[in-house]
Amino acid sequence: MINFLLDYDIHLWFGLFITIAAAFSFIREKVSIEITSLAVLTMLLLFGQLFPLPDAAGNNQLSAANLLAGFANPSLIAVLALLVMGQGLIQTDSLRFITSFFARSKKSQSWLSILALLVFVCTMSAFMNNTPLVIIAIPIIQVLATNAGFSESRLLIPLSYVAILGGMTTLIGSSTNLLVSSTMQELGYAPLSFFEFVVPGSILAAVGFVYVFLILPRLMPERSGMARELAGSSRKEFVAEIDITDDSKLIGAECDGGKFPGLPDLNIKLIQRGGHIILPPFEGYAIEAHDILIISATRESLTKLLAQYPGFLLSEEEEAAIRQAALQDGEDEDDVPVPEDVNVQTRVLAEIMITPASRMIDMSLDHANFQKQYGVVVLGIQRRAKVVRRRLGRIRLESGDVLLIAGNRATVNSMRDSTDFIVLSGSKRDLPIMGKTPLALGIFIAAIGLAAANIISIPVAAIAGSAGMIATGCLNIRQATRAIDRKIFLLVGSMLALGVILEASGAARFIAELVLDLPFADTPLSILAIMFLLIALATNILSNNACAILFTPIAMNLAGSIQVPPELPIDVASLFAITVIFAANCSFASPIGYQTNLLVMGPGHYRFRDFVKGGLPLVLILWATFIMIAKFYYGLE
Repeated sequence: MINFLLDYDIHLWFGLFITIAAAFSFIREKVSIEITSLAVLTMLLLFGQLFPLPDAAGNNQLSAANLLAGFANPSLIAVLALLVMGQGLIQTDSLRFITSFFARSKKSQSWLSILALLVFVCTMSAFMNNTPLVIIAIPIIQVLATNAGFSESRLLIPLSYVAILGGMTTLIGSSTNLLVSSTMQELGYAPLSFFEFVVPGSILAAVGFVYVFLILPRLMPERSGMARELAGSSRKEFVAEIDITDDSKLIGAECDGGKFPGLPDLNIKLIQRGGHIILPPFEGYAIEAHDILIISATRESLTKLLAQYPGFLLSEEEEAAIRQAALQDGEDEDDVPVPEDVNVQTRVLAEIMITPASRMIDMSLDHANFQKQYGVVVLGIQRRAKVVRRRLGRIRLESGDVLLIAGNRATVNSMRDSTDFIVLSGSKRDLPIMGKTPLALGIFIAAIGLAAANIISIPVAAIAGSAGMIATGCLNIRQATRAIDRKIFLLVGSMLALGVILEASGAARFIAELVLDLPFADTPLSILAIMFLLIALATNILSNNACAILFTPIAMNLAGSIQVPPELPIDVASLFAITVIFAANCSFASPIGYQTNLLVMGPGHYRFRDFVKGGLPLVLILWATFIMIAKFYYGLE
C-alpha cells in the first residue's frame, strides 16, 4: 500500500480524477463556479504537499508557489484589466452615441439597421471585451426587433454569437486567446502575436456571420417578455397593481370559475403574497390582506373599478393629480370618476437585467431594497429564462438576472442612468452622453493601438489603460473593482493550477497519446480536426477559459509528437495553439460556455435547447470551415 502511494503514477491519475470531477461539477451546476474552483485549488495544494513530485533538481513541481502562480499570470491580469477598461466605456457611454444611430432608422429599414449593428458588434469585439458590447447592444436590438415586428428572442442569441465570432480574430478578442498564448509561453513556446491568426479567424467569423444573420433567426422561437405577457395581447389593455389593504372589501373573495367576485371584468395575471408569486389558475385561493394583484384590463374596466373602489389603484401623486384636474373642471372632489386625459395605470412594467459589474450582485432583493432606492416594486425575477420560485426577498442576485419591476413612468425612465442594470423594456429614452466620453475612447484606442503595434505588451497596455480610466475620472475605484469578475479570476487561477499537475505528471501526454492511437488519426490534418471537434464540444460543457487552459498542454504534446511538412508556413506549435483558440471559442451550443450567452438568456427568455438548436449547426459549420482552412491555407494533408 505504501509503495503504491509513493508511486508517481498517482499524480497522473489524481490529475485526471480532479479534471473529471471539476468538469462534472461545472456541468451539474449544483454549486457555484467559485466554490468548485476553490475546492479544486484546495485539493491540489493539499495533494502537492502530501505527495510532492520532484523534478530533476529535486524541486517539488506541485509546490504552493507553482500551483498559485496562475493567479499572478500576466494574461489573467490583462483579462481583468481589459474588463475594467470595458467598464470605463460603459460608465462614460462611449459607445452609446454610435449604437444609438442604429435605433433611429425607419421601420422599413429595421433589418438593415440590425445587420449594421451586428457587423459593428462583430468588428468591435475583436478589440475589446465582448460583455460591455452585448450589454450596450441588448436594448438597441429590442427596439429594432419591435420595429421589424417580431420578438427580440429571434435576435438576442445572434447578438451573442456575432460577439463571440469577432473575438476569434485577434489576440485580445477573447480572454481565451490570451490564456492560450500565456500557457504556451509557460510551457516554453513562443507566444502568439496580436494579429497572428487574423486571416483564418476572419474567414471563420465571416462564414459564421452568414449563418447567424440569414439562418439562425429563423430557428429561434418567438417568445414575449414578462412585461408583455402580463400586459395581455390586446393593445387597449392597461396593466395595473391592486394592493389589498386591511380594510379592503375584496378580502375573502374566493376564485370561482377563474374569476373573483367583485373583479368580474379584470384579467388577473398573478398574485404576490408575502414574497411568493401565485400564478393562474387561482381555484381554491381567496384574496387576503396585503396581497398584490397584477391585472390587465381596458380603460373602461379600470374606470368602473375606480368608481367602485376609489383610490386603491393609484399612488398618492396620481390621486392628487386626478383630484386637481377635477377641481380645475369645477367638479366635486368626492364625486370624481377617472378623467379620460389622466392615465389610470398606476405603474408601468419594465424588465431590468443585472449587469456583470453591478454592485447588487450577491445582494438579496430585501437588501437591495429597490422600493426605497428607486421607488419601484420588484414583481418577479427570472434566471436563465426560468422564474425563481423561492421567497422573493431572499433571492440573491446574479449577473444576467432579469427583474420584472413596476413603477411610475418617470421613475422607470430615470433608472436607465444606472450602470448596475440595463432597462430592457418600458422606456426608450436615450441615455445622455457623458463628458468623459472622448477621454475614455482616447485611452482605449491608445492602449489597444500600442499593444497591436507591439510597442508595449498587452498586460502593460491593459493595466495602463485601466489606470488611465481611473485617473481621469472615467470610473472610480469601486466601479473598477466591481468590473473585475471573480468567477474568471478563480476559474482561471484554479484551472492553471490544474494544468500544472496535468503537465508535470504526464497526464497531458497520456491524453495526447490516446488521441494519436485513434485509428483515423493518421495525418496532421485529421489530428487537428479531431482535436478541434473534441475541444469545441467540451467548451459547451465546461467554459471557454477552462478548455483553453486544460487543452493547451495536450495540444503542445500533440504538436511535438507528429511529423509535419517542412514547408509549413507556420510553426506547428502555434498552429495547434490557434486550433485550441478557435475551438474553445465555439461556445455556441449551450448558455454556460460563454458569459454573453448567459446575458441574453434571460432577456430573450431562452431555454437550454434553444442554444443547442441554433448553436450546434454553427459549431459543425465552423469545424468544416476550419478543416478547409487547415488544408488550403496552411497546406496540411
